[in-house]
Amino acid sequence: MVRRFFSYYRPHKRLFILDFVSAIVVAILELAFPLAMKWFIDKLLPSEDWQAIVSVSIGLFMVYLLSSFLQYIVNYWGHKLGINIETDMRQELFEHVQKQSFRFFDNTKTGHIMSRITNDLFDLGELAHHGPEDVFITIMTFVGAFWIMLTINVKLAFVSILVIPFLIIVVIICNLKMNKAWGHMYSSIADVNARVEDSVSGNRVVQSFTNEEFEISRFKKNNRTYRNAKLGGYRVMSFSISGIYMMTRLITIIVLVYGAWLSFTGQLTYGELVGFVLYVNVLLKPVDKISAIMELYPKGMAGFKRFIEVIDAEPDVKDTEDAVDVTSLNGNIIFENVSFRYDNHKSVLDQINLNIHAGETVAFVGPSGAGKTTICSLIPRFYDVNEGGIYIDGHDIRNMTKKSLRAQIGIVQQDVFLFTGTLRENIAYGKLDATDEEIAEAASRAHLEEFISSLPEGYNTQIGERGLKLSGGQKQRLAIARMFLKNPPILILDEATSALDTETELIIQEALAELAENRTTLIIAHRLATIRNADRIIVVTEEGIAEEGRHDELIEQGGIFANLHRVQYQQ
Repeated sequence: MVRRFFSYYRPHKRLFILDFVSAIVVAILELAFPLAMKWFIDKLLPSEDWQAIVSVSIGLFMVYLLSSFLQYIVNYWGHKLGINIETDMRQELFEHVQKQSFRFFDNTKTGHIMSRITNDLFDLGELAHHGPEDVFITIMTFVGAFWIMLTINVKLAFVSILVIPFLIIVVIICNLKMNKAWGHMYSSIADVNARVEDSVSGNRVVQSFTNEEFEISRFKKNNRTYRNAKLGGYRVMSFSISGIYMMTRLITIIVLVYGAWLSFTGQLTYGELVGFVLYVNVLLKPVDKISAIMELYPKGMAGFKRFIEVIDAEPDVKDTEDAVDVTSLNGNIIFENVSFRYDNHKSVLDQINLNIHAGETVAFVGPSGAGKTTICSLIPRFYDVNEGGIYIDGHDIRNMTKKSLRAQIGIVQQDVFLFTGTLRENIAYGKLDATDEEIAEAASRAHLEEFISSLPEGYNTQIGERGLKLSGGQKQRLAIARMFLKNPPILILDEATSALDTETELIIQEALAELAENRTTLIIAHRLATIRNADRIIVVTEEGIAEEGRHDELIEQGGIFANLHRVQYQQ
């Protein structure tokens, strides 16, 4: 996993080298300062050469100016490196999610996906900046400081590192516990996001059932779980920091006491003692860095692990290596021994055979759960069949690229999804480069023109989140306008008018009839009156295709369709 993490540095290697080299130079200057102080006290002060003292002081000031400049590079450009890597990961994750099939979204909460893309990557930028740099600087500073301390006084050098093994043990133990704690924290915040997304999106349902207190109670539980998980992580971290602080101060006291005794016995000069104390602080800086990394690493790697889980989730519907782009289709659709099931559940479709001719309007009716929507979801490859094959114009749809296949298919659903923005932007979603004239024509054909002209801002009217400012009929007509812009040869209408009043339904039906002209049209319907003029009606049950024929033919047969028709007519 660490090697994979480092692969994200490759596009930013120049920035990494600039940051890394600057950090190394800063660390070397830090190592040189105690030596300069030792020489200053033991050599310059006894010489009483004021001019030399001033010259050396100016030289030290210049060195500090250089160090300050390099510190700026490390802080700004180093953080820029981390932000770039975090941005790349977030972009890759979003693009990967866009490639996933419906099955992925069926099994993953929206709030969890949002959390992976946002919260999980927050600490990765800091880890990307500080991780490799601080680890290398820690080792270099520790080895360099200890080697210089050995050249000053071997006994004092070995005494000063007596506590280091205990520090390392504390760091390792706490790191393991914190890894677990931060992983639990990220899982908890994902649950919080999922709860917020559900409650906010379903706010109208919540208020209509007066279940605000229930939702608050559920959120309170998730929020408290997240709080406890975060507190658990900080409890471990605080114990670690406190332990490290105590041990580092113990080293300083030991060096001061033993160093003072060596000075009294003439084995150590005062300059060497001052230099040694300064080197103890330099030696302990790596410990502080380790402490900081110990907080960053578990957080960052827990987020990276969750990032990798999604990145490694290969889409179960993807283009084959030799998939071809289709530029146009006539719309002859054949289902050949098609079987399909969701996950490991019972098969929804079993050995379905079906032939739909180009330009034909075919309606699917039957009880809920029989597989009508599934049949239509398999054509644009939202899911892949488990057995058999689907062919359009004689070509297996699995040998077509998903993008080119779906470009030939238009779908109008009962629950129309609209994006926050203007009417113009939502209509133009059917053809992103559409001109104003094309948008106006599509709106007119979808019977939206009169409604839009009545609005003060016309096409620039904001529709609110998911189109909450529009009625159901207006949303449907907007979806139809999108389809006129897309102009696909194959059209799927999934319960497109079942939730509308009679007057609005007649307007929508008129628009849909115009939209369906000269296209292969598949209609999923519960209201049988809306499919009276279909070229063919197919009755789907849990056993498969039970009946098919024209409206009047099926009624004369007196079978399942006739019974459904009689029940609806009586109602």
